[in-house]
Amino acid sequence: MRGGTPAVPPDVPVGEQPLNAWQRYEWLWDVFYAADYVVTVALVLAQDGPLARRLVAVGALTAIGVAYLVLGRRGRRPALFCGLVLVLAVLAIVSHAAAGFGLFAACSMLFMAAPLPLAVVATVPAILSPVLSVLLQQGVDDPSLSTLLPMTGMLAVFSVCVGSWIERVLRQSRERAELIGQLEASRAEVARLSHEAGTAAERERLAREIHDTLAQGFTSIVTLLQAVESEWDDQAAARRHLALAARTARENLTEARAMVAALTPAALGTGTLAEAIRRQADRFAEETGVEVSCDVPAALPPLGTASEVVLLRAAQESLANVRKHAGARHVSVALAVVPGAVRLTVRDDGTGFDPGAVRGFGIEGMRARAAQVGGSLTVRSGRGTTVVVEVPA
Repeated sequence: MRGGTPAVPPDVPVGEQPLNAWQRYEWLWDVFYAADYVVTVALVLAQDGPLARRLVAVGALTAIGVAYLVLGRRGRRPALFCGLVLVLAVLAIVSHAAAGFGLFAACSMLFMAAPLPLAVVATVPAILSPVLSVLLQQGVDDPSLSTLLPMTGMLAVFSVCVGSWIERVLRQSRERAELIGQLEASRAEVARLSHEAGTAAERERLAREIHDTLAQGFTSIVTLLQAVESEWDDQAAARRHLALAARTARENLTEARAMVAALTPAALGTGTLAEAIRRQADRFAEETGVEVSCDVPAALPPLGTASEVVLLRAAQESLANVRKHAGARHVSVALAVVPGAVRLTVRDDGTGFDPGAVRGFGIEGMRARAAQVGGSLTVRSGRGTTVVVEVPA
């Protein structure tokens, strides 16, 4: 603890601890102490008086300097340091009055090396030691006491006030440094959490992309190859299913390349949204033999790429669910412009299901996609199923 400031938390590495004002300009204080020592010693030696007393004063001043280098400058054992400085300062001043100039350095050392209460306890007696010197050498009748007593009292009060002010400034400086450290740590934590959230969102996005494109394509390929096995004797039908499987594989490869390149869906890269949804409906009818009606207007209001992707993926997922679960004989796909939005409706006459009991990735993925662009998803099922997706126009 230096200058009465709070100790640095032990978990902060020494090399990263903030420096207070004493520590930052410590070399200037060293220069000041050295200059004060040289001047005070010179004054003591130049004054009249018994040589032995002057040597004692010089020895005490030198001992204060050694104590500062060994204990005070390193912040070690502040109570011991304060006690040594007080005893040595009183000894030097009592031995020779000119040693009182050393108090300029000694008092600063005390406030630098010790907490405020301890520094005050040591400083006040040290400042009053010239009065003790006069009393011991001249007695209570010395006329200089009438001037020396008020002056030393004022100096003591002034030293305590200045020391308190310095301690408060240093404490505020340390608190600000700690607050800055906490803010930097909080900013680093926010950055880390933001990165993790972004990574999680990207993983979820890729999972939806894979589910809505590659996984569905592979399912179609497997279904078509199974159809080839069951119709092996009918070469025309087998060739037709093999051709559809090859085309689906090529489209899957195109989608995979588009995902790797972080591009828009391949179906949107080669045409409009309306054309892409028509191709999805036509391919579904071709692969399953289910009757499909497609009502898609040629002209649509301008939509962002993200909204177009939501509608296209919703059409793909809805048709894939019809293929896997509905057992439908007829499916209708409609794209319509409504006030402030574009609406996709996929309706089938299949067996239906309980939307509240479904925990699969498909419906939740469609709902999450729609929410990302400010849209909505509605699923109604009973006799047949209707999926409605709206995105803002």
